[in-house]
Amino acid sequence: MKILLRLLRLAWNHPKPLSGAYFCLIATNCFALMIPHLLGSTIDQVLEIGDPRNIVKFCALIFMVSALRGGFSFGQTYFGEQVSQLVAFDLRNNLYQHLLNLSFSFHDRQQTGNLMSKATADVEAIRNFIQTGTLRISQTIFLLSGTTIILMITNWRLAVISLGFIPIVFWRSTVTSLSLRQLWLHIHNRLGHLTTLLQENLNGVRIIRVFGAKHHEINRFQSAAKEIAQSTIKAGRQEALNTSVLVLAFAITTGIILWFGGQEILHGRLSPGEFATFIFYLGLITGPVRMSGGIISRFSRAAAAGERVYEVLDTSPEIQEKPQAKELPEVKGLIQFENIHFAYNKDAWILQDVSFQTRPGEVVALLGGPGSGKSSLVQLISRFYDPTSGRVTIDEIDIRDVTLSSLRKQIGFVMQDVFIFSNTIRNNICYGKPEASSDKIEEVAKIAQLHDFITNLPDAYETLIGERGITLSGGQRQRLAIARTLLINPPILVLDDSTSSVDAGTEHLLQTALSEVMSGRTTFIIAHRLSSVRDADQILILEDGKIIQRGTHQELLKLNGPYRNMYHLQLMPEESPPRDKDSGIPQSLPRSK
Repeated sequence: MKILLRLLRLAWNHPKPLSGAYFCLIATNCFALMIPHLLGSTIDQVLEIGDPRNIVKFCALIFMVSALRGGFSFGQTYFGEQVSQLVAFDLRNNLYQHLLNLSFSFHDRQQTGNLMSKATADVEAIRNFIQTGTLRISQTIFLLSGTTIILMITNWRLAVISLGFIPIVFWRSTVTSLSLRQLWLHIHNRLGHLTTLLQENLNGVRIIRVFGAKHHEINRFQSAAKEIAQSTIKAGRQEALNTSVLVLAFAITTGIILWFGGQEILHGRLSPGEFATFIFYLGLITGPVRMSGGIISRFSRAAAAGERVYEVLDTSPEIQEKPQAKELPEVKGLIQFENIHFAYNKDAWILQDVSFQTRPGEVVALLGGPGSGKSSLVQLISRFYDPTSGRVTIDEIDIRDVTLSSLRKQIGFVMQDVFIFSNTIRNNICYGKPEASSDKIEEVAKIAQLHDFITNLPDAYETLIGERGITLSGGQRQRLAIARTLLINPPILVLDDSTSSVDAGTEHLLQTALSEVMSGRTTFIIAHRLSSVRDADQILILEDGKIIQRGTHQELLKLNGPYRNMYHLQLMPEESPPRDKDSGIPQSLPRSK
């Protein structure tokens, strides 16, 4: 019930169309309540007077009342639809904005398809509840109340019998509603799972075909869809049973009224017109009673959908600004990590007692095996996550004391997992700075070694890229991401394995270009190739979340350890002079005679 009240408050945020809907609803039902009385009065007039002119007058009056009822019914439907669409608009926008504000840790735990289902199917269920459920339940209450008063005034004995099925309606409605809510919650959860399955399979369709897993995935999808179908059929069966019980109760009540009403007419306590009025009023409330199964279903679906939607909306971002957070001024780039411990959960530390400092304009390289904590470390700089203990400062300012927007606009990220939007190349490059000029866009594309490729395309910078940049190679996507980051001109730059998908020749050109760009910026480089980092001012070697070696390229070569081992595996063979095939002596050295 609490969820439904929260959903109703969303409708109250739009008082004008909501007031219009309820005004039209009241007017519609007032005219509807007049029609049975007019019909009954017509019958009595005909039987008592027998003047055909009275029939014409009553027919004209009934026609006028029916026309007014139809007009206000149109207004009720129109304003009801308007309110429901405005509520859906607000709810989708609030949900979308909240999802963008939630911390990375929330998205780490969620499935994208399930979140998409909440923003689409669940919001649509809530819209149906606002548009039809709330208005129809109001209509039912209004009609029952008005009918009860009129019938009690006309003949209280017959009224008690006529309304005898109302307790059955409430009993069945309560039982069915409690059962359907849990069932619809299960259905909506399974719909979220199905959407996730569909999204993953469409994104991974090439992997599915490569591994010949088509039939396996089809069976998985069919199994999930079948479970939803069976649960929905079960819900439909409960709704149908509820409606059937109510119709049966109404039919029995009508039979009793026919017998008892006949007795009242014979004893002169009820006129034929009044008796007909009773039957007409029962017919008037038959529709709402028959539709009560659908109304209960909408209430149950809305309660289940609202529970899922508010599960997201009630989640607070783990990364929050302090109330007194200040704007971070343009930074110089002095960054300090002080006794940093970090874990995504309490069971496993990702970083342990990490401390180091970078001077303005310094290039810091982070090396280490998978899971050593390199990416987690640099993500702390932008407060995508907060350390479990310790602190990060920029220019001696704790980053938790400044606003997130002022912090993040001064840090440029080239992520390892490059994301490209389904848009033109130009719009992808200027995503972080849409007002950028064409000259500036071309300048950063040249730095990223992408300009020549773009100009050879039929539409050049206006070329549309497929979903997630599927029409580009891995190296081209990475270069585009570099250009996109360079365009915002950040004083702090983070390159997370940004040259891993390019060939050695392109990597050399990129390193040459980036060396100019990195000049004057504090830069963090995460790489697996030593050729990308050997000119760094600091090289940090991480293992199991700890810094086990630090120094320059030359300093680390003098020490036994991981860096020297990597050097022997990667760079030493490239730097060693070629040897004579027969003698094994380097060709650059003179042979002894």
